[in-house]
Amino acid sequence: MNSKDERNTGLSLMISSVLIVTTMVLHPVGGDFDHLLQIATIGMIAHSIGILSIPFAAYGYWGIMNRLDEVSFLSRIAFSFMLFGLVAVMIAATLNGLVITQLAQSYAGASEETIASLKPIFRYSHAFNLANDYIYMTAVAISTLCWSIAMLMTKKFAAWLAYLGIGLVLVAVSSVFLGYIFTTVTGFSIFIFGSAVWTIGMGWSLWRSS
Repeated sequence: MNSKDERNTGLSLMISSVLIVTTMVLHPVGGDFDHLLQIATIGMIAHSIGILSIPFAAYGYWGIMNRLDEVSFLSRIAFSFMLFGLVAVMIAATLNGLVITQLAQSYAGASEETIASLKPIFRYSHAFNLANDYIYMTAVAISTLCWSIAMLMTKKFAAWLAYLGIGLVLVAVSSVFLGYIFTTVTGFSIFIFGSAVWTIGMGWSLWRSS
């Protein structure tokens, strides 16, 4: 990969991180049906920004994979897991931020009985989103760990980035075993912010070294 490509992938990583952090800052806290209608606009904007970040992230992570291609198995399997996770989070954002919101808006002003009949749909949506959140977080953790190990083996990135990545994964795994729930809005935001710090560092490294 030439220096221009590395610079572009580094920029893409930083753009994706800014967009996903913006999503979590704007992300409204859920509530009852009436509250969902009140936050519909900001919810759709926030999730749309999150979806927009995904192509930038995919291109940026491709840059990391190529930089670390000396250990091709670790680097490429990390990229595969990351793409898998990005697809999962795209599905979750589309369903939670766009589909469910538009469904709720189409029933604005409906009777209480009609709204009550929609509850199984909302419960299913919530369960489906949780599953995709778990897939995304697991994929990100595996990718970060694999790339961090590859970084220590190749010395193609600063060592502190590798140790930061390993540290973030260990903290996340330890927190899960201690009972912390990352699938709440607050928990998922913490996970995203931690991942964004590492991703911005990786993006800056690609940008600067080129």
